[in-house]
Amino acid sequence: MSTGLLVDALTPADLPRCAELEAQIFAGDSPWPLAGFVAELRAAHNRYFALRTAPGAPVAGYAGIAVLGPVGAHECEIHTIAVDPVLRGRGGGRALLAALLDVADGLEVADGRVTPVFLEVRTDNAPAISLYRDTGFGIAGLRRNYYQPSGADAYTMVRPAPPDDEGENAP
Repeated sequence: MSTGLLVDALTPADLPRCAELEAQIFAGDSPWPLAGFVAELRAAHNRYFALRTAPGAPVAGYAGIAVLGPVGAHECEIHTIAVDPVLRGRGGGRALLAALLDVADGLEVADGRVTPVFLEVRTDNAPAISLYRDTGFGIAGLRRNYYQPSGADAYTMVRPAPPDDEGENAP
């Protein structure tokens, strides 16, 4: 199924649009300023992707992942996934997440393990939680008042999903 959207590398020229989208999407929770995006893109351990409606089109979404730890024992942390509200429901978030997971899955790991990938997501963001569950994430914990200044709680999720022997993966 084609979404009509494409994912490619985020560039410095894309960052002002990212900051605009960030201010719109995360207005109640300390959106990243342009300088934050610049620093994230410059960090050698980070990989950032852009969602576009056509080659060379302005950014319609963005996502970033950090690769942490030594070779053979990496773990990854998803820093952000955001899609322009007018394009939600068209598969853009799923496409961005797939690009991030491709980074993690391409890392050298010891003993055939899957590189663990961590993220935080608002507990009231049912579409994102569903997407993450569909791609192998499970809830590993709860961070109360994680998002500021709104005070919204976040789930910490991890892929591969943690064992569900105590019912901890149920929202």
